[in-house]
Amino acid sequence: MRYPPQILEEIRARLPVSAVVGKRVRLKKAGREWKGLSPFNAEKTPSFYVNDQKQFYHCFSSGKHGDIFTFVMETEGLSFPEAVERLAAEAGVALPTLSHEDREQEVKRKTLYDVMDMAAAFFRASLEGRAGAKARDYLAGRSLSPETQGRFGIGYAPPDRYALRDHLAGKGVSLEMMDEAGLLTSSEGENVLRDRFRDRVMFPICDVRGRVVAFGGRAMSADVPAKYLNSPDTPLFNKGRLLYNYHLARKPAHDRGTVIAVEGYVDVISLSVVGIHNAVAPLGTALTEDQLTLLWRMADEPILCFDGDKAGRRAAFRALDVALPHLTPGKSLRFAMLPEGQDPDDLARSGGASAVERVLSSAKPLVDVLWARELEAGPLDTPEKRAALEHRLRESLALIRDETLKRYYREEVQARIAAQNPDPRGTRFNRREGGGKRDRWGPSPTTPSARLSVSPLLAQSRLFTGGAAESPREAMILCAFLAHPELLQRHAETLVELELEGRGAQALRSLLLDSAASGEPADLPVMQARQERAGLTLAAEKLNALVRAGDRWMLDPHADPLRLEDALRQAITLHRRARTLHSELRAAERALAEEDNEANLAWIREVQNQLSSVEGAEADLDNGVVHREH
Repeated sequence: MRYPPQILEEIRARLPVSAVVGKRVRLKKAGREWKGLSPFNAEKTPSFYVNDQKQFYHCFSSGKHGDIFTFVMETEGLSFPEAVERLAAEAGVALPTLSHEDREQEVKRKTLYDVMDMAAAFFRASLEGRAGAKARDYLAGRSLSPETQGRFGIGYAPPDRYALRDHLAGKGVSLEMMDEAGLLTSSEGENVLRDRFRDRVMFPICDVRGRVVAFGGRAMSADVPAKYLNSPDTPLFNKGRLLYNYHLARKPAHDRGTVIAVEGYVDVISLSVVGIHNAVAPLGTALTEDQLTLLWRMADEPILCFDGDKAGRRAAFRALDVALPHLTPGKSLRFAMLPEGQDPDDLARSGGASAVERVLSSAKPLVDVLWARELEAGPLDTPEKRAALEHRLRESLALIRDETLKRYYREEVQARIAAQNPDPRGTRFNRREGGGKRDRWGPSPTTPSARLSVSPLLAQSRLFTGGAAESPREAMILCAFLAHPELLQRHAETLVELELEGRGAQALRSLLLDSAASGEPADLPVMQARQERAGLTLAAEKLNALVRAGDRWMLDPHADPLRLEDALRQAITLHRRARTLHSELRAAERALAEEDNEANLAWIREVQNQLSSVEGAEADLDNGVVHREH
């Protein structure tokens, strides 16, 4: 039985290769790929690799290569139809029974691709002809060169009501096929079909294989009802299941390790002009679950980049609700908000790649956007309003299906809620007044000159005081990687981004990253030999001596791997949180020095309270307290 290509593509979209292969092969994360022992040959060193973004596996020991259907056929001895049926049931995809009419429809679909190709060629020729002069001027004004226009297949639909219809008819295409492809339309009560797109700059929309399946048109005239017009849903096109530029952005996204989702196709093209090629866009809809799946096929943590206005914030909040049920420990989102009144097209043309990269580098994690949304509901100046905040957050977190991830979100949110509690002496919550980039919340002192105080424990803590030497927590993280170099392949990128104070820690971090980059397997003796060759044995011994007694179990080569990764993840989270709070505390102190008012004092108090929470969590970990759900 022959299955329609769209059915096979839907099954692939719903089932990552790692999920199918992982049922038979124990996989470990290796950068952006997964690796494991070959299921086809007996081996001791992993030579079997899986890439979810490219949707394939490759076995170097046997030379076998394929997708999820090939894997099931190879490992279970199934025929192709049997493999499709098995995986369709697993993915929850209903398979059609191909009748004679179905087979005819499949042939028609192939013909529809040909029709769309002919339409795209017509629009490109129209842009280059006399009628396209105004459109060419418009594109030049948007800094879209002829080369860019060619790369994205941009064209122009003439104003004549029947230009495309007559052109295709002259090539033997029936009105029925044109209509089914979404190229024609008619007014209510009118029987004559005419061109859907007229006097518009045309942007071809391609499927994941790069075939033209639809168009988006930007009106040249200001007095038309719709400035932008997309094709309707057709047998080839469903706007909620595709992303604009997916086929061109897939490889750059894989190479850069991230993908950027913006709001429109002009934004995508403008980013490409300044060298940012890993951008895609939804097609006139809010982000859908299918589009989210496509984003996660390209990167584990896509960046959603929204316009810097209320509509952009609403779009971010809607995307948040779509994502929450589908979050897993390896898949999340980050959110980048543009300056007020700008979209990616404006920013790229005015500031170039550097301006865009600055916005992207400050993208916020999903939990920050969730927290900001609930704080926007209003002030927290009464117990009832604070209780309502907690209730809303709990409702949102209940959407997360992965229990481990849900637990970490609960812990993070609970810490933030605790930081919002009133001061024990009865002071009230107060919203920071005046301008500024963000609202800060915290208990307000009775007067602007009220004296700030911290607990003796916190005042002596390196979390609060900082310092140039390595902290015990920093030492523990580095020594854990030195003792367990097998963790490097999975956590190398995390280690790169970790801010370290001491020179010894920084030097050993470089050694670890060099080892990871070599791609050669490393065990404890190999790592110790590398330390000795680099003259870092003494630095490692000094770090080892700083590791607290309660953490020394992590240095045991036979430590429980799950417990080890859990503790290491918590330590890295606390380390990052502390560094962020130090930076914020310094900013708050500078603000207070410039303007001695209640708002800035409240800001400092808020940061102090959060540092106290981190210090408490540090104490719990040092005493061997690990919070787990049962």
